Amino acid sequence: MNEFEAFDVVVVGAGHAGCEAALAAARLGMKTALFTISLDCVANMPCNPSIGGTAKGHLVREIDALGGEMGKAADATFLQSRMLNLGRGPAVHSIRVQSDRVKYHTYMKKTVEAQENLYLKQAEVTAILFDGNKVSGVRTKLGTTYSAKTVIISTGTYLNGEIHVGTVSYPGGPDSVSPATEMTASLIEQGISIRRFKTGTPARVHRRSIDFDRLEKQDGDENIVPLSFSTEGGLENKVSCYVAYTNEQTHKVILDNIDKSPIYSGRINAIGPRYCPSIEDKIMRFKDRERHQLFVEPMGLDTDEFYLQGMSSSLPEDVQLSFLRTIKGLENVEIMRNAYAIEYDCCDPTELLPTLEFKKIDGLFGAGQFNGTSGYEEAAAQGLVAGINAALKLMGKEQLVLDRASSYIGTLIDDLTTKGCSDPYRMLTSRSEYRLLLRQDNADIRLTPIGYEIGLVPRGTYEKFLEKQRLVQEEIERVKHVNVPPSRELEEYFGQMGTEKITTGCKLSQLIKRPQLTYDGLAPFDKERKPLPFAVREQVELQIKYEGYIAIQLEQVEAMRKLEKKKLPPDMDYTIIKGLRLEAIEKLSKIMPLSVGQASRISGVNPADVGVLLVWLEQQKRKAGELNAE
Repeated sequence: MNEFEAFDVVVVGAGHAGCEAALAAARLGMKTALFTISLDCVANMPCNPSIGGTAKGHLVREIDALGGEMGKAADATFLQSRMLNLGRGPAVHSIRVQSDRVKYHTYMKKTVEAQENLYLKQAEVTAILFDGNKVSGVRTKLGTTYSAKTVIISTGTYLNGEIHVGTVSYPGGPDSVSPATEMTASLIEQGISIRRFKTGTPARVHRRSIDFDRLEKQDGDENIVPLSFSTEGGLENKVSCYVAYTNEQTHKVILDNIDKSPIYSGRINAIGPRYCPSIEDKIMRFKDRERHQLFVEPMGLDTDEFYLQGMSSSLPEDVQLSFLRTIKGLENVEIMRNAYAIEYDCCDPTELLPTLEFKKIDGLFGAGQFNGTSGYEEAAAQGLVAGINAALKLMGKEQLVLDRASSYIGTLIDDLTTKGCSDPYRMLTSRSEYRLLLRQDNADIRLTPIGYEIGLVPRGTYEKFLEKQRLVQEEIERVKHVNVPPSRELEEYFGQMGTEKITTGCKLSQLIKRPQLTYDGLAPFDKERKPLPFAVREQVELQIKYEGYIAIQLEQVEAMRKLEKKKLPPDMDYTIIKGLRLEAIEKLSKIMPLSVGQASRISGVNPADVGVLLVWLEQQKRKAGELNAE
């Protein structure tokens, strides 16, 4: 064996999880190596060239607030932006940015290359090395070993990746890059459970073969909200996206060839994503639907490739061309890259601590699709947390655990480590019981102080955040004291907005609370108002308008955190606790929760079991008190 170099942190895989993990560890002072099978695939976007979207936009803003890079990269490679779900409440408003695929890769690769303490290396890692139950390094295909105090696995879909197109299957990673075929064996040998998941990507087609006049045009927002809190203006929509629809003929072509799909012929047994199914899955599962929507999106400014979001498939190439040409606007479409399905190895995330370190292996962390998730944003969020915790562990500091009430990142990791996932996990706003608190607009309020304390948020950024907070609080206090008198102009405005008129003076804050009225809309009647940035005005309105609802959720959070504070021994023998049901004993013994709060969220543990745990803890507390008294 040839030991080549020693590192504090080794990150295996340079996708969205790996880049965030390596950058975080290096920025916190750790000598970090980031390994990738190909330098041309750093932060690759093998699926849709976009960042954000429903719930995913929340994750990106939280990554940014903690000091991560994804939001900055998306803004720097910006093509178009839309705020989704504006017809609903602010809790589910989500930014989605169309990015230039090649420029995004270039931006992130350059960021990684320029980062102090970070060493980017092209090599296939074929084994994770261990010393007993502790990680000790990695070995590459060339037989070179690198010692490491911690290792983060973020292999995406490369680990034993297998491509499927019709009856053809072959080893491969995304975009026909070589897969990592040997590393799994070292994980299994160490006792790590490995599963097979599946995902897919649609065809990429040529611009000249699309009849855009027959598609629905979808332009970006006029008022653009950046993904990164640090981006100040300068963003302009550069492209349009388009919407198309399948039809009866499309469905017939697919159904007539469904036996050629490796999913339905039994050649693929891996579990695919529930919330992002292939087009053949959609048609088989929703046979009553007359049409399905697809989005025609540009891959970048310097390419003629367009991406057909919503049309992933593993049908043969000729069938793909046939069903695409039944779609209005795509009658003469030319496929540049065919759609495919890909199977890959991943772990059982219930074997991880909330820090994303393996429970039984000291120094080994998992992040991204290796942990069973789906999506760039979910991967980046885990990578950031894994990188932070690998560094904090080596510094001897308390590691970062975000609870469900702090962030969507906390919800994501708690779901994975407590409940696990039977299919590729995707973040949804409905997964959070505290979503009114966890809006994308207030991610900086919730997490920037944490990022600053850890050391990832620069002082200048933090000072700007504090100034924004000062302006918000001062303005909230001001509008609570501003009295708006009745007037003919105000009465006319209220009539237009469909809200009741006032007969006596009313506090401006009380008017803002009305569903029909807004802080900006009331500006003509606020004589003392001063110009403020949009981000400040937004916070003033939301914090005033939803004050009562937020107070209710904060009470729920307090109750949850009381249970989180009731810690359980990490090596607890649940068979000795009388009153627990057999199912609860089995589930608790598998997950080994760190608190009663976490135990209460395990599937198969009911409220009665939680009550038994609370009684047992109180008994142990009393016994300890009696012993201390003696």
